[in-house]
Amino acid sequence: MTSTRAIKVLGIGGSLRDGSQSERALRIALAGAEEVGAEVSAITGSALMLPFYDAGIDERTPEALELVEEVRAADGIVVVSPGYHGALSGLVKNALDYVEDLRSDTRPYLDGRGVGLIAVAYGWQAAVTTLNQLRTIAHALRGWPTPLGGAVNTAEVKFDEAGGASEEKVVANLRLIGRQVAEFGLARRTLG
Repeated sequence: MTSTRAIKVLGIGGSLRDGSQSERALRIALAGAEEVGAEVSAITGSALMLPFYDAGIDERTPEALELVEEVRAADGIVVVSPGYHGALSGLVKNALDYVEDLRSDTRPYLDGRGVGLIAVAYGWQAAVTTLNQLRTIAHALRGWPTPLGGAVNTAEVKFDEAGGASEEKVVANLRLIGRQVAEFGLARRTLG
């Protein structure tokens, strides 16, 4: 049986600063998912200010419950993290830790979902190491990282408020990541 419902792609990431470079990169990737018909939503900035994840506690804040439900409903995920001191941000890592609450689902963790991964940092070293960490986490959560990952060096590339960047190739790559997530969701639906 096939569904006519639009593929849902959830974006997670950014920093606490509204309109951060990493949040702008996320918005560009989500625009790519929209280009192929996906319904997109994002959890960014202050919505990621969650209590430290604790698997031993069943109580969740409304924000944590919303995050878990959004991930549960998503056909694909795009995760963008700033690179802080060569690693992903604690804010993004903590949000990903909440995916543990899906462990008992029929579709546990990120199983069967395409996961687009993007790291944004001031320098190549932090951008690349952060992207590698995001890939490792996606694999551990049973997600399917897209063939293309994004490592963006903001010493060379600046994002603007209009949804673009100083290098068109970066915009094209980020949109491609979003499209790959949505297309993976569509392919999985066709098989399912």
